[in-house]
Amino acid sequence: MTFEHRPVLLNETIDSLRVKADGIYVDGTLGGGGHAYELCGRLGPEGRLVGIDQDEDAVAAATERLAPYRDRVTIVRSNYEQMEDVLDGLGIGKVDGIYLDLGVSSFQFDTAERGFSYREDAPLDMRMDRRQELTAADVVERYDEEDLVRIIRDYGEEKFARQIARQIVRRRREAPVKTTGQLAEIIKEAIPMKMRAEGGHPARRTFQALRIEVNRELEVLDSSIDAMIGRLKPQGRLSVITFHSLEDRIVKNRFRENENPCICPPDFPVCMCGRKSKGKVITRRPVVPAAEEIEANRRSRSAKLRTFEAL
Repeated sequence: MTFEHRPVLLNETIDSLRVKADGIYVDGTLGGGGHAYELCGRLGPEGRLVGIDQDEDAVAAATERLAPYRDRVTIVRSNYEQMEDVLDGLGIGKVDGIYLDLGVSSFQFDTAERGFSYREDAPLDMRMDRRQELTAADVVERYDEEDLVRIIRDYGEEKFARQIARQIVRRRREAPVKTTGQLAEIIKEAIPMKMRAEGGHPARRTFQALRIEVNRELEVLDSSIDAMIGRLKPQGRLSVITFHSLEDRIVKNRFRENENPCICPPDFPVCMCGRKSKGKVITRRPVVPAAEEIEANRRSRSAKLRTFEAL
């Protein structure tokens, strides 16, 4: 299968970076290279893009896609949480812009053996980086009931988390739960029949929760934003596309804290904590896809873009 990921909010994202022809930019979630291809088209020969992705299929696809711009592109297989190490290794200090597209690619969803989809029976994997050991099957088989409840409730925002976790534990005592089909059936059994039709496929939220746990998605995002902002040149920008409320909340809060980090009580006449603003939030409200984009790509409907500009 050809690696495919239709870039969401393509022009809005690249426009938000105010690309300079001679600038240095980082794509922290390179994917198939859709956003990167548009950005490279706005760079001059002296400009540079560093593309980072942990998925070997994405790295291969992006390398091919960006071949016309090989003189200005460096691709590294890594997680964006290692961005500072990557840049240090390339001898790059501050950069003009960084962007993340946190969506799972169509290729990852539609390649059954990757285990991201509940629509086909396949190994329960969900690793974005297949070099790591932990899989979704490991989580389902090894985590105790309370940990499963926490993950499904907090990461999937699933109101039947307790029932689903209990059913998983009950069924794994009978036989190992190793495939997406097995897990989807367990989830379906745990949710009351009259509630199964609400909010799409009954397994959607639990699968999201497991994917987030396996890939440490929220942990990586939350721990990386401050460092990325610190890597920006003055007036450099960080733009992030999120696809669910948990991600968006982290980005919104981190951006606000970097804009106004003061922790002094509100009644203090002057700031005494000494914490200085690192920049400003450009998007007071997130940018969302136009109706035309949603119609053309249903997977874009939950996307939100937020941008921060460094001082």
